[in-house]
Amino acid sequence: MKAIDKYLFQALDNYPYSLEETIESLDYAFSYDSKNTMILCLYGRIQAEQLMNYEEAKSYFQQALSINIHALEVYPYYLQTLIVNEDYEEAQKLIDFALTVKGINKSEIYIRKAILLEVQHKFKDALKEIKQAKLHSIQHDYDSGISEVEKRIKGKLDLLKKKKDKKTKKDSKKKSK
Repeated sequence: MKAIDKYLFQALDNYPYSLEETIESLDYAFSYDSKNTMILCLYGRIQAEQLMNYEEAKSYFQQALSINIHALEVYPYYLQTLIVNEDYEEAQKLIDFALTVKGINKSEIYIRKAILLEVQHKFKDALKEIKQAKLHSIQHDYDSGISEVEKRIKGKLDLLKKKKDKKTKKDSKKKSK
């Protein structure tokens, strides 16, 4: 095993529970190979998930993909960052491209697409993407994540339906007076 692998594994093992040790291990790994896409991806995740510095995170993800467009580990985190940062158009373009990348977990990408549609309040379209995620799922462990997103989106649809029903009842009461 190479020294870079040792430090990268330490960083992955420590994240997100020990950020100081994660950064220390990442910095050592980076000193061995500044073009390692997994290292850049983890730097990006730290920027997005811990520091909420989305522009910096995007920079790390872009750098990783410019080194290797087949860096499959980058796409889900990059997409999540774009969605949280409200870069919806950019996220949609990345989704469209990611679905063409050989070997990518399409189920995971369809989930991100559903989340993108969810934040745009396109709940029915989001549920269609959930269906695609289920159809492409080949990992039993991932099925529960799909179900959680689906449950959340259906809950939001129910909220809208209840709100609409309440308004309809109010309007009919006004008309009957």
